[in-house]
Amino acid sequence: MVSSLCQAARGGVKMKIEEMPAEFKHARPIVKTLVEHGYEAYFVGGAVRDTLLGRPIHDVDIATSAYPSEVKALFKKTVDTGIEHGTVMILDHGQGYETTTFRTETGYSDFRRPDQVNFVRSLEEDLKRRDFTVNALAMDGDGQIVDLFGGLTDLKAGLIRAVGSPKDRFFEDALRMIRAVRFAAQLGFKIEPATLAAIKENAPLLDKIAIERVNVEFTKMMEAPGAYFGFIELLAGELNHYMPGLTVADIDLLGYADLVKQARPQNDQQAWTLLAFELGLTAEDTVVFLKGWKHSRHLIVTAQKSITLLNKLRMGPVSNWDLYITGKAIDTALAVAKLSELVVDVATLQARYDQLSIKQSHDLALTGSDLMREFGLKPGPLVGTVLSKLERAVVAGKVANQAASLGVAAQKLIKEEKD
Repeated sequence: MVSSLCQAARGGVKMKIEEMPAEFKHARPIVKTLVEHGYEAYFVGGAVRDTLLGRPIHDVDIATSAYPSEVKALFKKTVDTGIEHGTVMILDHGQGYETTTFRTETGYSDFRRPDQVNFVRSLEEDLKRRDFTVNALAMDGDGQIVDLFGGLTDLKAGLIRAVGSPKDRFFEDALRMIRAVRFAAQLGFKIEPATLAAIKENAPLLDKIAIERVNVEFTKMMEAPGAYFGFIELLAGELNHYMPGLTVADIDLLGYADLVKQARPQNDQQAWTLLAFELGLTAEDTVVFLKGWKHSRHLIVTAQKSITLLNKLRMGPVSNWDLYITGKAIDTALAVAKLSELVVDVATLQARYDQLSIKQSHDLALTGSDLMREFGLKPGPLVGTVLSKLERAVVAGKVANQAASLGVAAQKLIKEEKD
């Protein structure tokens, strides 16, 4: 796909992509329109990097020397998705393409966003503000790659290197330190020594970043193909010292890294439940830990139920009731059991769960209304007690989940309770 011919250009290197992916071809008319009207326009960002690596590409972004008002004047359908930062969404044949004016940024008082954005006409000025060299590549409409900061060399060497001064890049946005380890995990790259040293030196800046933003990057890292490498770099940079619940978890994080060498979590629930299990947390501690990371209630409940079952499995055999109360979280629990070093027969546990007569209390073939109607009971604790015992009996396989069988069992239970 990539030609071996490289040539000096604009102070950097150009490389020709002979066959552009379809995603770029579809967006090429936008680049062409901008160029025909006297502006510069390039594809930029992760899509260019991933094309060179032969990886699937996602969002196609465009950078241009045209100012936002000039972009809007050239296209019929646009949306101001980030106009204050120079970004206009161009709608074309049902697709949206974010087109951003070349810009420089100054002042980062919150270590996240620039205090001031200035539009410029220079591609070099725009690319030099980007995070890492492998993300500071541009491609024109003909497939020519423009590399002004050694990104192609770092791609070949498998290195994550900050553009310019690593300290400056991390002061601009401290989240870039976590993004560095995330890219290391996703791409299977190492972090270049000077960049890693700057991460370790500036790791305390992570405290200034909203935990939700850190969460997104850390989760992606845990689920990445090269998660092992990401954890190694994260620990080397001491970033975990500034992450909730992980400040003294180096050994546990290394354990997690070893586990995911062979297989990795397939979703967020599995990733965070596996982490909680490796940390040795109780179900209650898991709730506190995940709340500290601002996770959704759904993920927290799933992890809590999964950890309850996993900790019981760690101690020995579990009952049908243990499987039953795990509920829909059973998929996560058993997936984590398989990922972990827990010695259990996952297939047998899954079969036992699948064979349960009921999966939730609503599946019981007898209701509280039935009890009150058939046995003359009044609303109260007795109805709840009988239903609870029937539920356990059905799950244990002692009573069939049929109205007649449940009725007989209920009658006996009512007598026992009243006596």
